[in-house]
Amino acid sequence: MGSSDDRAKFKAHTRAQSRALGDDNQMFQQSVDTIVMLQKYDYSYLWTWMGVPIIQHPADIIATQEVIWRSRPDVIIETGVARGGSVVFLAAMLEITGSDGFVIGVDIDIRPHNRETIECHRMAHRIHLVSGSSVDCDTVSEVKDMIPESARVMVILDANHAQNHVLKELRHYSPLVTEGCYLVIADTILGHLSEVQAPSGRSQFLFRGNEPLAARDVFLTECDRFEVDDTLNGKLVLSSSPGGYLKCVKELSEAE
Repeated sequence: MGSSDDRAKFKAHTRAQSRALGDDNQMFQQSVDTIVMLQKYDYSYLWTWMGVPIIQHPADIIATQEVIWRSRPDVIIETGVARGGSVVFLAAMLEITGSDGFVIGVDIDIRPHNRETIECHRMAHRIHLVSGSSVDCDTVSEVKDMIPESARVMVILDANHAQNHVLKELRHYSPLVTEGCYLVIADTILGHLSEVQAPSGRSQFLFRGNEPLAARDVFLTECDRFEVDDTLNGKLVLSSSPGGYLKCVKELSEAE
């Protein structure tokens, strides 16, 4: 006698557990404390994707994979290119999903050796690099001009993490996200760190109050097109972007 099909039951169970985990404040605080302790090992710098440093926590890589597989974007815009692993990862995901789409990587400083790594990679045919500040009007216009009509668009903000900069990015790039796709705000973990806990030795010294989570909260009072995905964000422990995954639930109106 064959076993019963328990896929729906399994899915419902994992959704419930994800939400329960998201409600467990003690567990979340333990996760934050662990991340703080891991900083001395440069934990997020230890990982690669297809041979290229990705500078992300594994939980965020898996979460991003989930939303790409589920929402099937044609174009993914990412601000902040760094060493290139993330744009390579996003391009690989588009290839896996069977999309004909591409990734647009925006950075104010794409260093020659990082550009070489990206442009020589087997995923290079799916990656377009844009040099310039992500909030500069010319940069935003260049990005917009690259998006095909009717494309499904996802956006990931992972550049300058100061509140004002992220808020400007949200205002510039959120209108590009299409209904059903995601807007990801990276490094929201900074909104849970005190000055003592904040990472040092980076290009910016940021902690609670001047960081992406603070920008997210302001943005959500201005725009009703996005909702925090409680199920996905609930399981984001040991993550750099808890609460940073927003789903676009409304089309952009003509007035906007």
